[in-house]
Amino acid sequence: MSSNNDQVVIPMLQRHTNGLPEMISTDGETITQGAVLSFHNICYRGQEKRGSLLRQRTVEKEILWNISGIMKPGLNAIMGPPGGGKSSLLAILVARKDPCGLSGEVLINGVHQPANFRYNSGYVVQDDVVVHTLSVRENLQFSAALRLPTTMKNQEKDERVNDIMKELNLDGVANSKVIWEIKPDQPRELRKRTSIAVELITDPAILFLDEPTTGLDPSTANTVFSLLKSISEQGRTIIFTIHQPHYSIFKLFVSLTLLASGKLMYHGPAHKALEYLESAGYSGEEYQNPADFFLDIINGNVPPINREEENEAEETEQLFQREKPVIEALAEFYANSAFYRDTEAELERLSGGRNSRSLAFREITCVTSFFHQLRWIFWRSFKNVLGFPSVTRRQVTCRLITVL
Repeated sequence: MSSNNDQVVIPMLQRHTNGLPEMISTDGETITQGAVLSFHNICYRGQEKRGSLLRQRTVEKEILWNISGIMKPGLNAIMGPPGGGKSSLLAILVARKDPCGLSGEVLINGVHQPANFRYNSGYVVQDDVVVHTLSVRENLQFSAALRLPTTMKNQEKDERVNDIMKELNLDGVANSKVIWEIKPDQPRELRKRTSIAVELITDPAILFLDEPTTGLDPSTANTVFSLLKSISEQGRTIIFTIHQPHYSIFKLFVSLTLLASGKLMYHGPAHKALEYLESAGYSGEEYQNPADFFLDIINGNVPPINREEENEAEETEQLFQREKPVIEALAEFYANSAFYRDTEAELERLSGGRNSRSLAFREITCVTSFFHQLRWIFWRSFKNVLGFPSVTRRQVTCRLITVL
């Protein structure tokens, strides 16, 4: 993937006291906070092992093929069947993929993705990594201590923690442990909200989430996405993978990217996806969940309508009358669509202004010393030991017996 050494990083969102994004001035140039992420001709080839244990061989596999698109402030969903490449694309966008076998480029507001992008953006993994024996406040304090600059006063860090807890409705359970001291039906939601809060400590303009609804019941998933929607309305670009969301979640999406077998089926406004697929020859039921409908089409469970009876455009008729897999046909149909042409035109505009816009960023200094990090890691370990008193007593007893 293309990269350079320019000192350009994604900015933190600057806010007024009312919590809304503000405009800042850099060298006399006023810019509006909010990041636009664009990816250009992303191709990725991975390696997989095939054959028996004794006759195993390594072969290259095309995981992503010529993927391009734009993600703007709001909820940007990446959907597709398992193995379609959505997790690989997310990992590439957040700069967490091995560059070996990777080509293409990722731009932020028309500027090359900086080398330290993965540290300046928020990334919520599929399995929550918060420490269960710490309270919500303690998890956030630990993240703030390690990820915010030591030049910030402790009072400022505490204010940041309090603001985030208020923003994510965590202030009422701030002193509760992430897994205990709460109602039995709440731990998963609380862990997910705390994981999101931990990533918001640096106030990133772009937040990535890998399958945020994993392990959540429909009601809890709706609550989490309502929260993400409110966060995105403050000017953040939120990019996430999701498999098969309910309609109540799907209708919150701003943009939708459909992937299957590493190829792009659709990229554009989420509310226009159904209309687009109807133009491709597929008609769903009146009350069918769009997400279910998309996957049914990709899996070959929905046959295209008879183009002769519908009297559609001649080019579309010829395309879908060919005997080819559904994924191949849909990928070719998208490559000839108006959505593809509009995206290509906007990508060209974004990539053309990369040099003139490089000053529209402010560097985040998140460097802490080794001894500062070591002190806080000891603090967390001590808190974790106190959180498991019975286990600690057994370990100490075993150690004493071994010594004696």
